[in-house]
Amino acid sequence: MRALRVYAGPRAMRRMARNGLQPADIGTVAGAAGGPKGLILGPLDRYLFGHWLPGSTQALDLVGASIGAWRMASACLQNNVAAFERLEHDYIHQDYALAPGEKRPTADRVSELFGASLRSFYGPRAAEVLAHPRYRLHVVTSRGRHLLHREHGLRTPLGYLGAFLTNSVHRKAMGAWLERVVFSTPGAALPFDSSDYRTRQVPLSQDNFHPALQASCSIPFMLRAVHDIPGAPAGAYWDGGITDYHLHLNYAAAGRPGAGDSANMAESPDDKASEALVLYPHFQRAVVPGWLDKGLRWRHKPTHFLDNLVLLAPDPQWVQSLPNGKLPDRNDFLHYRHDLAGRVKAWRTAASASVQLADEFAHWLQVPDMRDVLPL
Repeated sequence: MRALRVYAGPRAMRRMARNGLQPADIGTVAGAAGGPKGLILGPLDRYLFGHWLPGSTQALDLVGASIGAWRMASACLQNNVAAFERLEHDYIHQDYALAPGEKRPTADRVSELFGASLRSFYGPRAAEVLAHPRYRLHVVTSRGRHLLHREHGLRTPLGYLGAFLTNSVHRKAMGAWLERVVFSTPGAALPFDSSDYRTRQVPLSQDNFHPALQASCSIPFMLRAVHDIPGAPAGAYWDGGITDYHLHLNYAAAGRPGAGDSANMAESPDDKASEALVLYPHFQRAVVPGWLDKGLRWRHKPTHFLDNLVLLAPDPQWVQSLPNGKLPDRNDFLHYRHDLAGRVKAWRTAASASVQLADEFAHWLQVPDMRDVLPL
């Protein structure tokens, strides 16, 4: 059964029709939030960063939220193939054993164990990540404002209720409750236009690397917020997927003078086709803007933000062949709460099967057929 589907925005489609897809075409790689779903992208990550992208020399921006941030930071390590293999192993073998009578582990315990795992994984290697000669890392987090400025037993639920209601009316208005804070390799400009949503950029450093990465993975109510990250505005920082679940960012306008102007929209297709592409290994076709947009189906459609994006995702029918007929997800922690070995087996099986995704993409690159590329 075929595993991989390739989707593209209109500008990316035109460029690929003329020249296929070369590693030198890529300017940005994106990594979405999504927890265990990201496990199926391990083989693609190892192929892309270990074999394909080293065939070019241009600088690359790596943007990630939550597990996507962990993946993109791993790409910046020396011998990143081994780093991706360890990430897969460590993520699969997470164990938050329940105390007697518990239905789910406490947020304090999950945060403590997860933070220890990240520190063990990266240790003193933050300098290695920041000094990569080609890759510029951008870790997306969500910083609370007003009621959400500090984590609190009562104010936090009320603040997220306010964010949910506000977001339902207008996504940009949710910035009154939560702002996008991106921790970036020093000197690196954001590879997307940020006027769509309240945004700050903060330089990554050895002092804030670990807390920023943990914050980007800190799902509200399941983990504790990370407070007062060095070098960043004071406050509570949560999972970057809250503001940017699937990184539906305005990549198409990045770096273009007059982006958003009517004159800019009149550029010729050939001019636009010459720009760098965004490569996006993802676990589904839809690119959902924020975590609170999951139930808002009208926000799951592609926009002009993604015109220069190439998305790689598993075929939904192939997904049904995986254990339990689905991608790994956080519900598996509860489903297998008394069966660690069962969850590990299911997740390892899904990750192993995903080698087919990388194999099919490598074959397509050798013999590109635009009939296999579908519109986003």
